[in-house]
Amino acid sequence: MKKLIALVMFGWVLNPAAFAQPSVEISSRTCAPWLDHQLGQLHSDRVIDLCTETAGKPVLLVNTASYCGYTYQFTGLEALYQRYKDAGLVIIGFPSDDFNQEDDNAAKTADICYINHGVTFLMTDVTKVKGRDAHPVFRHLADEKSQPNWNFNKYLVDREGNVTSIFRSRIEPDNKRLISAIDEIL
Repeated sequence: MKKLIALVMFGWVLNPAAFAQPSVEISSRTCAPWLDHQLGQLHSDRVIDLCTETAGKPVLLVNTASYCGYTYQFTGLEALYQRYKDAGLVIIGFPSDDFNQEDDNAAKTADICYINHGVTFLMTDVTKVKGRDAHPVFRHLADEKSQPNWNFNKYLVDREGNVTSIFRSRIEPDNKRLISAIDEIL
């Protein structure tokens, strides 16, 4: 009883259900170690836990920019997300200024993504995607395939966290090769 009173005094609340045996087995599936990172969500206080978002799911990782000749691909990526999200596909955009085409203002970047192109898939804060200072996710992608050579490189990752393909900027989100590769890992 003294322990219970002490827990309540310090603001801790006991949940009896937390001590019960689960009625269904909890999945032990985890993410690929290289995806075990947290990043801020674009123009938000929310933190994106890449491990939670990607564990056991097919993923398309895209380095993006707001003022690039390929920025229109946001619309195609959103259509791709709408087409495959119920099948489990996760798309994560990583705005980057590594090619000098990203706005310094997160609010303007968010407007371009969310308002101009209707993006509902995950978008991180501005992230380094190439070179020594690249985020560890992009260092891994560079080791597995190659670093981005421009904006809107699309890296396809299977449910086990294996990087299966890279599609360069000129490959549109509705490209038959990209669609076929997604279908293959679903």
